[in-house]
Amino acid sequence: MSIKLKRSDEEMRWKTISSEYVVKEPWMTVRKDKMMLPDGRIKDDYWSLEYPDWINVIAITKDGKYLFERQYRHGLDVVEWEIPAGVIEKREEPMAAAKRELMEETGFGGGEWEPFMNLCPNPGTNNNIAHTFLARGVEHAGAQHFDANEDLDVYLLTAEEVRGILERGEIMQALMAAPLWKLVATLRR
Repeated sequence: MSIKLKRSDEEMRWKTISSEYVVKEPWMTVRKDKMMLPDGRIKDDYWSLEYPDWINVIAITKDGKYLFERQYRHGLDVVEWEIPAGVIEKREEPMAAAKRELMEETGFGGGEWEPFMNLCPNPGTNNNIAHTFLARGVEHAGAQHFDANEDLDVYLLTAEEVRGILERGEIMQALMAAPLWKLVATLRR
């Protein structure tokens, strides 16, 4: 079955008339755009958020344990289960950033790596991508090296424990929950 599109992508694309930066910080930039919709209507204040791209790592040790972290997240005022993650530095490749973040946060490295899933937090307002990598066969390789604002505990969990965390809704970070659920679905096949 094929789907006949009503309009082409180009016919649906909005046009930027003007842009103004309201906030410009390293971790977030807020931009106010004046946009023209395809039918000619003008939207005077379309707000966009610019962030650097992010990485996530689903890391599995040689003995089949999953590397997880628990840390405080101020936005929701919760202590959260998460997989290793971080920001891609300027001119850094996503895979290199993933390997760096895994080592810095957990002290684990090595293994066989592959791209697993890319997501956008919200394509309606955000311009960044979260690149998730699957790393199998990682092992402890050194000490952790936290950034100034990091404070986390590392856990080695079984596949059953990970599934339980997911089923109980204990991972609030959607960009981490989605690839973990994809992995669970893939392993069932």
